[in-house]
Amino acid sequence: MKTKQPIDAFARDLPPEIRESVYVGSKAKYDKRLDSLTQSFAAPDDIRKLAGQIKQHTLENLPEYLGSAIEKLEGNGAKVHYAKTGDDANQIILDIMRSVNATKLIKSKSMVSEEIHLNKFLEKNGCESIESDLGEFIVQLDDDMPSHIVTPIVHKNRKQIANTFEKAGLGDYNDDPQTITRRARSFLRNKYIEAEVGLTGGNFVSAETGRIALVTNEGNARFCISANKTHIALIGIEKVVPRDKDLAVLLNLLARSATGQQLTVYTQFINGPKSEAQPDGPENMHVIFLDNERSNILGSEFKEILRCIRCGACLNVCPIYRQSSGHAYRAVYPGPVGAVLSPLLAGKRYPEYADLPKASSLCGACNEVCPVDIPLPELLLRHRNKAKREGIKKASAGTPSMAGWSVLCSTPAMWKTSLRAGKAMDYISLNLIPVPAVQAWAKERSLPPFRGGKFRKWFKDRQKNK
Repeated sequence: MKTKQPIDAFARDLPPEIRESVYVGSKAKYDKRLDSLTQSFAAPDDIRKLAGQIKQHTLENLPEYLGSAIEKLEGNGAKVHYAKTGDDANQIILDIMRSVNATKLIKSKSMVSEEIHLNKFLEKNGCESIESDLGEFIVQLDDDMPSHIVTPIVHKNRKQIANTFEKAGLGDYNDDPQTITRRARSFLRNKYIEAEVGLTGGNFVSAETGRIALVTNEGNARFCISANKTHIALIGIEKVVPRDKDLAVLLNLLARSATGQQLTVYTQFINGPKSEAQPDGPENMHVIFLDNERSNILGSEFKEILRCIRCGACLNVCPIYRQSSGHAYRAVYPGPVGAVLSPLLAGKRYPEYADLPKASSLCGACNEVCPVDIPLPELLLRHRNKAKREGIKKASAGTPSMAGWSVLCSTPAMWKTSLRAGKAMDYISLNLIPVPAVQAWAKERSLPPFRGGKFRKWFKDRQKNK
């Protein structure tokens, strides 16, 4: 499902079943998150602030920590690559596959690979790239794109998934979840064995030891790297953390914020390729650190967004996301984090996504749930200011200009006049227009009588008495 519509227009035309799936799915995860955090920690906000400090400290010293991580990874036997752009990363992956005469790749869930459109690139170059995460696998079958960072098919119900499997030749229509899962498992097991290269992301990389922390709930990452000889880890440069013990804080928050679990079902720590003492595992390991505008973000007024650990909590709580779904954001990263991150990752195409920061009520809920305390509402406002400074006029279709409202609100005489006019219109609508529909409309939209004093008189008196 792809769109070029602005968010408001997209949300208006969204089918009710998709709206319900997104709302119910996101709200359930938000509720679980709250229960898990409050039951586990006496002061969850203190843990969030600590995690934010860890990530911010890392960003402010990223060259040092990234250099240490590379040194440790190479010492562990991994080959490390640096990709300036998404195209560079795609080419590095293709070159690695060609170096081992591979044409089949199986991959674990990776938002970074979605960001660089890896699957399409490999297909164009004669290689098979199969998603092994169940949600991503369904997205791939539909030639769709994820609508959530953690749960890619939150916009789909089981009937739609059953239809997808039937069209893909994976069996007759059956919307039983166990049957759907069993059919996917049967198909993917052969793909794990046939693949010559396995690709994963990396949730965190320890600068202290070079360990890559990788979390999944399906165990598919283990299958991706256990049955083939070459493992590629594609990781954004911002995923580095200073020490192993920092993972105790971040992993505790990641699972609880994403799905309400105390810990993901599978948590792996990967040091490098298999050692001589190990019977199984990849003989070659390549780690690709992806920049793709991250260095530019690091030097900008938006650097705090690089704290993000991709938990999706801000999506689950956002009233805009719940009503519009992830596809309305027209980019890989949806929701509040996407509204900040997507325009920045677009580089020179920033104006194409400059309207996304306007798709927010600025209620602050996204900041309250963020496990690394990113000031998302403030970053959204910075984006709006940037668009104004640069003269980017793009706005949602049908959105009226706020220039008139600005003049009205900043001119006391006009504001007082408009208030008197509003009272007069209320009186006229309720008493002088003998149209029942108009009177009913006016009655429902009239403000209740104000029971306080007159603010301006109070303020003048207060100033006099100082």
